Amino acid sequence: MKSSIVTFLILLFLTVSSNVQAQSLQEVLDKHFKAIGQESLLQKKSFEIKATVKQMGMEIPMTMKMKRPDKFRMEMEMQGQKMIQAYDGENGWMIMPGMGTEPQSLSGPQLEQAKEQANIDGELYNYEEKGSSAAFAGKVNVEGTPMFSIKLTAKDGSVKNYFIDTERYFIRKVKVKANIQGQEMEIEQNLSDYKEFDGVMMATNIESKSPMGTANIIFEEIKFGITFDDSDFTKP
Repeated sequence: MKSSIVTFLILLFLTVSSNVQAQSLQEVLDKHFKAIGQESLLQKKSFEIKATVKQMGMEIPMTMKMKRPDKFRMEMEMQGQKMIQAYDGENGWMIMPGMGTEPQSLSGPQLEQAKEQANIDGELYNYEEKGSSAAFAGKVNVEGTPMFSIKLTAKDGSVKNYFIDTERYFIRKVKVKANIQGQEMEIEQNLSDYKEFDGVMMATNIESKSPMGTANIIFEEIKFGITFDDSDFTKP
């Protein structure tokens, strides 16, 4: 009898703990979505970002176009040569300096990364519908600052760790393993200088750290509602 009671109490404790964790995760996500203006973002059909990438003493202009559903194009100009990566909702492609002028189709991890970039709403929004799972670690100390930690595992098994500040509920850090030119690398992104653009709060300074070095992406202009032709995203 005592054994049955103990077993029942353990199961009850585990159930309650699980529910508390789920509620805590949802509460943090709800506050995060409210803070960044997720409802306003859901109404946006397209947007364009003009930015500068600062790396190794160079300043590289970058333009990013996004259009629903799931269309993405990024262009960077380096030493007179243009690098393009795009996704048209089904297929991804790129033109890379040093690899000729013909567009190359994306596959494997590179294609998955292109799909992620085409997601206007972000990976945390409706993550379960996208086949992902989330684990909530509560508050953690990140370089002396308390943050909420969320581990997001996509349906392909890839993992991203999000760190959301406990005051404004903005994403401040993302850690991820990415496949770059056939090599798996750990990348850390630090997001700062959030500004409002047509009801949406977006980080305008992203510091990206990887084994290849450190780069800063400075967003200079963000415009919503730009009209893009679908041909901008399809492989030429």
